[in-house]
Amino acid sequence: MITAIAMSGGVDSSTAAALLVENKSDGDRVVGLTMQLWNQRRLPSLLGLDAGDASGHASGRCCSLDDVYDARRVAEFLGIPYYVVNFQERFEAAVVRPFVERYLEGETPIPCSLCNTEIKFAQFVETARQIGAGRIATGHYARIRRDDGDGRYRLLKGVDPAKDQSYFLFGLTQEQLACSLFPLGEFRKEQVRAIARERRLPVAEKPESQEICFVPSRSYRDFIEAYLAEQGEKLEETAGEIVSTDGRVLGEHHGLHHFTVGQRKGLGIATGQPLYVVQVDRANNRVVVGPDGELFRRRFLVRNVNWIRPVAASETIEACVKIRNKHAAAPARIVAPPGTCPGLAGRAAYVPSAGLKPGATSPPAEAVVEFLNPQRAITPGQAAVFYAGDEVLGGGWIAKVE
Repeated sequence: MITAIAMSGGVDSSTAAALLVENKSDGDRVVGLTMQLWNQRRLPSLLGLDAGDASGHASGRCCSLDDVYDARRVAEFLGIPYYVVNFQERFEAAVVRPFVERYLEGETPIPCSLCNTEIKFAQFVETARQIGAGRIATGHYARIRRDDGDGRYRLLKGVDPAKDQSYFLFGLTQEQLACSLFPLGEFRKEQVRAIARERRLPVAEKPESQEICFVPSRSYRDFIEAYLAEQGEKLEETAGEIVSTDGRVLGEHHGLHHFTVGQRKGLGIATGQPLYVVQVDRANNRVVVGPDGELFRRRFLVRNVNWIRPVAASETIEACVKIRNKHAAAPARIVAPPGTCPGLAGRAAYVPSAGLKPGATSPPAEAVVEFLNPQRAITPGQAAVFYAGDEVLGGGWIAKVE
């Protein structure tokens, strides 16, 4: 069998590739694939380059030109075939454009989850099959287990709590889980680094990438403005009010895309006490601010839910829920309301072999989450991921906070 390993040029995917090569059975083959997602020379103004200067490239971010070079070096070192596949058009349509649009709608989207769901698995699986691969592998810190009872595949946290990436993988389907391998799921980061050094991998000492691949600085606002300008679209700087939670007008803003829930700096107002963005009110073009205590909420709606574990409409699930990657999952009740739109935007949440509970004909695409204790800065656009212990039950996108 052929296994296609997604190689980003970092130590994690390189070590995963090395482990696959070492542990493959006779007759099996490993092929390295690097996904070219974004032209790092686009929007040169964000890199401090002149528009005509194509010599610069980004560092410190995944999927840069340096990473492609490093991935090729590792593949040659391991003696495996290696190819670069161009997913730029699909990436822009499925990740970059929705990121910009959601930000302009007053949400705070998380592009890494979109990328994993729409590109690194959906598109990657399709491409791997075209080269004859029956399995794919990545360097994610997560685990997959098959339930011998019903044949369902379970997605579990990686054993390293500091590196666990299951939060970004909630959108995976049973079909994708069935053909995926996560060789690093049982390791801690320091063990992975040690394995890379022992094997003398060319990237053993390479630092981790920290930035989102298509945002060359930490400023989403600058990226959005530059991207829209490149597209020939004008960003509407629509002025509006900054108001307190009790309705008092405290100042004026010049575009909702400058703000996100929980933000403290850059509000442009002075009241003598620390204030935070409590709500980005798109309908009324207002930014609502208040003291830290007003950031805490309990109940919210989640849309486009992908259920990895079968669930019936109106079922109440006791689980722990993460509302952002670094959030400590907190106990909550999750209800999948009856009558919600099925189909998960055309994506299958599970296959028939996983089994359905009595009365369930299709997975509910919405869910209402209510924390047992209020949580800080529940933010529309972020992912809410549901856990039962180490197992990911499912997840979706935070849509409305009550």
